[in-house]
Amino acid sequence: MPMIASPVPMRPLARFLMALLLVSLAGVAFAGKKSSALDRNQYAFSAAIRWGDFEGAWSMVDPKVRKEKPMTDADFSRFEQIQVTGYRDLASMPGPDDTVMREIQIEVVNRNTLAQRKTRFTEVWRYDAETKTWWIAGLPDFWQGK
Repeated sequence: MPMIASPVPMRPLARFLMALLLVSLAGVAFAGKKSSALDRNQYAFSAAIRWGDFEGAWSMVDPKVRKEKPMTDADFSRFEQIQVTGYRDLASMPGPDDTVMREIQIEVVNRNTLAQRKTRFTEVWRYDAETKTWWIAGLPDFWQGK
């Protein structure tokens, strides 16, 4: 008759595996919350852009960027010249250092000329662990630097 090993030596291994499983699940839960927060911020940002609320979208820009390159009233008035008619998410990919990049196609109509055009914009989102917030690197440049 074969001998069956005692379950006693397995207890430390079982405890270790259980602890490892719990740590893994905690990591997945944190990543899920972080991903969910990113989804919410991306949705809010895209809604602000689609509805022409560029000041609301500006509030989601990284505070460091806002401090380095503040927007003036003249900058905001340029956005009044356009109407966003489409906003499509083309691709999303992880970037370096806790960032996520999302390629966007935006359709706009110039309110003065009624000319419609499409432009592409790469959103760069950075997670700030201190504030537990995702920040975007800036607003779309509808004038390509002009």
